Amino acid sequence: MICWAATGRLQQLTKALVERALEGEMTHHLGYPPHDAAGDNSGNSRNGKSKKTITGKRGSVEIDVPRDRQAGFEPLLVKKGQRRFDGFDDKIISMYARGMSCRQIQAHLQEIYSVEVSPDLISTVTDGVIDEVRAWQSRPLDALYPILYLDALQVKIKAEGRISNKAIYLAIGVNLQGTKEVLGMWASENEGAKFWLGVVSEPEEPGSQRYFHRLC
Repeated sequence: MICWAATGRLQQLTKALVERALEGEMTHHLGYPPHDAAGDNSGNSRNGKSKKTITGKRGSVEIDVPRDRQAGFEPLLVKKGQRRFDGFDDKIISMYARGMSCRQIQAHLQEIYSVEVSPDLISTVTDGVIDEVRAWQSRPLDALYPILYLDALQVKIKAEGRISNKAIYLAIGVNLQGTKEVLGMWASENEGAKFWLGVVSEPEEPGSQRYFHRLC
């Protein structure tokens, strides 16, 4: 169905978010962000990236894992030797959906990393993830999509120790090159036609995913 036709795009979102989180881990490990003067003569620095393939329930994704010169960086999100990445797919979809607060994203990351990591690490990773999510939500769209699909994906989300079903509404467009793109995602407690009416009636915001309704 339509939702699974967008699997490739959702995998791209997984790649982007995981890599942002790993960059946050590296920042926490070194104590300074990329290109910061604090890293000059610090004794350790970023040293490129290595490729790694992880597999979740929606298929495999190749990610870039950052390295440091002293080879002391041990990723926690995707540990060395880890290939399976189960249980994170639905959380990534939810994090990209509009309406999720910084606190909710932080709660998701705490569950993923477990309570054993420091609050500073969670805070650093959250900052990077939020930047990635906002960049995707505000990216410009093409002027024309000849085909537009509207559908919803039911996912199970764990928040504050409780698991609940949420409907993730997907707007999927086919561009002039014939490539499917996920134009927008919205989270709701239930699936229904009234929700779509609210989405397509939102005020126009050129340059954001909400602008897609002009294409209908």
